[in-house]
Amino acid sequence: MIELKDIETAQETSVFSQISEFQHEQVVFCHDHETGLKAIIGIHNTVLGPALGGTRMWTYASEAEALRDVLRLSRGMTYKSAISGLNLGGGKAVIIGDSKRDKTEAMMRKFGRFVNNLNGKYITAEDMGMTTQDMAYIGMETKHVAGLPESQGGSGDPSPVTAYGTYMGMKAAAKRAWGSDSLAGKRISVQGTGHVGGYLIDYLVKEGAQPFITDMDQERLKRIAANTKATVVGLDEIYDLDVDIYSPCAMGATINDNTLQRLKCQVIAGCANNQLKDETVHGPALVDMGIIYAPDFLINAGGIINVYSEVKKLNREWAMQQTEQIYNTTLNIFAMAEAEGIHTQAAATRIAQKRIDDMAKVKQTY
Repeated sequence: MIELKDIETAQETSVFSQISEFQHEQVVFCHDHETGLKAIIGIHNTVLGPALGGTRMWTYASEAEALRDVLRLSRGMTYKSAISGLNLGGGKAVIIGDSKRDKTEAMMRKFGRFVNNLNGKYITAEDMGMTTQDMAYIGMETKHVAGLPESQGGSGDPSPVTAYGTYMGMKAAAKRAWGSDSLAGKRISVQGTGHVGGYLIDYLVKEGAQPFITDMDQERLKRIAANTKATVVGLDEIYDLDVDIYSPCAMGATINDNTLQRLKCQVIAGCANNQLKDETVHGPALVDMGIIYAPDFLINAGGIINVYSEVKKLNREWAMQQTEQIYNTTLNIFAMAEAEGIHTQAAATRIAQKRIDDMAKVKQTY
C-alpha cells in the first residue's frame, strides 16, 4: 500500500531534481484563491544582474508541465542576456490559465504583489498571452516591471524588436547557407503568427520571401494571409513542407524525435524559445543533417534588449542598433561551431556561460 508520505516524498524529489538539473537559484510558487492565480516564478541566475524575463499565461496540461516550461525558459533568459552583453540575469514566470477567459485585473495585480515580494531580484515583462495593459496592472503593485505602455513612459510592446532580431539572425543563417543574406524568393515556413511571428512575416514579405504560415488561431491566420498573401497550411503539415527555412515562432520543443526526420529545409531560424527538445541530442542531429540552426536564445534576444533599454532609460534607437548586432554575432557563432566541431546551440551557450563565469569572479549573485 502506498502511503501519503511516500507520494509527498516522490513529488518533492521530482520538483527539486528538476530545479537542480537546471541549477536554479530560486523557484517561487504563487497561489491566490480569490483571484484564481496559479503562477510559478523561476529565477535561474543573477550573477550578471537582476533576473529579467517575461510572464507567460498558458493553458498547461499539468502543473508539472508548467514547472518544466518556466525552468527551461528562465535558463534561456540567462544565456540570452549574457550573450547579448546585458547586465541582467535570467528569470521567467508562467501563469496557469486561459489568457482569453481567466485573466482579470485583480489577478494581474495580485501577481504584481508576488513579484514585489522578491524585492527586485526578478523583473517581469510581457510574454505570450500577456499585453502591455497587463504590465500596467502589474505595475500598480510593483516597480519591478518593464514593457509598460509607451503612454506611461515604458518601451511598449517588445514584439517588433524581437521580430527584427529574429530577422537579422535568419539573414545571417541565409548568408551562411547560400553565400547571400537575401531572403527574396526563399520559401519560409512560419509556425506561429502571434505578436512576434506576425511582425516577422511582415519583414519577410517586404523582402520578397514566400511565407507559409500556420497557427491555432484561425481568424488571425485568415487576417494575416489576406494582408500578406502568405499561404496558410495545417498545424501538422508545416513539418512536411519543402522549404528553404523553417521558422518556429510558437511553443518550444518543436524540433524533436518525431519532427526532425520530416523537415525539408536548409536553415532553422525562429523566435520561439527552447526549440530543441533536447539540445544534446537534436543539436548534433541537425549538424548531421546539414541543417544550419540559428540559436534561439541569441536571435530572439531583441525583446530583452528592448526591455533592458527601458530599465536603463535608453531609447528605442539604441535597442534597434543593439538588436541589429545579432546578425554579426550569429555569423561568429556559426564560424566558432565549425572550428570547434560542435553544434551552434552549444557554441552560443559556451560564449554566454563564459561571460557569466568571468563575472562570477567579481560577484556571486544579485
